[in-house]
Amino acid sequence: MDKQKNAIPRVIIIGGGFGGVQLAKKLKNAPVEVLLLDKHNYHTFQPLLYQVATGAIEGDSIGFPIRRIFSRQKNFTFHLAEVQKIDTANNTVETNVGSYAYDYLVIATGANTNYFGNKELERNTMPMKNVAEALNVRSLILQNLEKALVTTDKTERDALLTFVIVGGGPTGVELAGAISELREFILCKDYPGLCNADMKVYLVEGKAELLAAMSPQASLKAKKFLTDMDITIYNSVHVESYNGFLLKIDDGTTINTRNVFWAAGVRGEVPTGMPEEAVVKGGRLQTDEINRVKGFDNVFAIGDVAAVVTGQNPAGFPGVAQVALQQGKHLAKNISNLIKGQPTTPFTYTDLGTMATIGRNKAVADLHKLRFQGFFAWLLWMFVHLMSLAGFSNKAIVFFNWAVNYLTRNSDNRLIIHYFKTDTMELDPVAR
Repeated sequence: MDKQKNAIPRVIIIGGGFGGVQLAKKLKNAPVEVLLLDKHNYHTFQPLLYQVATGAIEGDSIGFPIRRIFSRQKNFTFHLAEVQKIDTANNTVETNVGSYAYDYLVIATGANTNYFGNKELERNTMPMKNVAEALNVRSLILQNLEKALVTTDKTERDALLTFVIVGGGPTGVELAGAISELREFILCKDYPGLCNADMKVYLVEGKAELLAAMSPQASLKAKKFLTDMDITIYNSVHVESYNGFLLKIDDGTTINTRNVFWAAGVRGEVPTGMPEEAVVKGGRLQTDEINRVKGFDNVFAIGDVAAVVTGQNPAGFPGVAQVALQQGKHLAKNISNLIKGQPTTPFTYTDLGTMATIGRNKAVADLHKLRFQGFFAWLLWMFVHLMSLAGFSNKAIVFFNWAVNYLTRNSDNRLIIHYFKTDTMELDPVAR
């Protein structure tokens, strides 16, 4: 068991995502010791993972060292650790590097890919929730293009050149658009032998519309953009199975493909040790209006892993970065108030808007009552995402990459760093 540095209360934050980092920042001047635990030593800007996956930008450019973010915060400590269990009875967090005592615990572990219990889909499709998974997607795309170039089996080549994205939310729509642009701008340049080949892109969505969380105008415009980019869209259907070659949809459609990317749902990453009665639909921890986990006085949850369930908000808030950021900021105030014996205030979410980019000069944006589509929405999307990146160097690198990509319709990031074994959907041990 470790020792606390001072007699002041210790706040342990599990997770260095948007919510966890924001909370730690806002506790800078609070009378607490802050300890952040994460299995990675960097913060990931997840909205740009799809661009890493399609070779538009470098993987390093959307990650930023956690220790550098807090280099001037004296009450902050970071430990690279994987949480194994939370012992709420003894107020400790057990990790692979030791056990840590807490006075207040904040779970900000985010969410992972949700396959809804389908083990076959989990085994054979590609998720994209972190940098490593995005690089795996990039490797798979490039490897299969290389294989398609040399195979003499037309059926196999067609499957290698068929890309299916499951999920019509922002991630699915953006990934589908990026792969379509790779087909339009890159295929003939890099693989002249495939120039006349029929590369297909499909988007499969269970709801009747794409981008269901956005306005009807945005949804319809996004669908038109994608259709104009020769992407085949299936709405109101669900994937039944995928064995690594044949994908079956519940309307009877079958698709031969070697590339299926899963963006159809998320599930909260709840650490071991939290009681089952605190977990609600979607694997999220039920909290009260100050983000305190049901059944506890000193355990909190924010971001994608939290469900702030109230009469006015029975399903919790959406799993977007703005929710996590606002919850982190608000919880810092409430923890400070709890320590001082002052009253807490309920969390209220301010929706700042939603955006999604479909491709070059194509995006949709809902900002309160304002609706933008097309070139202006695309510029707005670029500006907001660029300014949201951590660190000046990351902003500069991504801006430079975007400028080069826009002017040349090309990039230098299509590298197969490691070989991804498509037969077992695992990284080749030789390349680890």
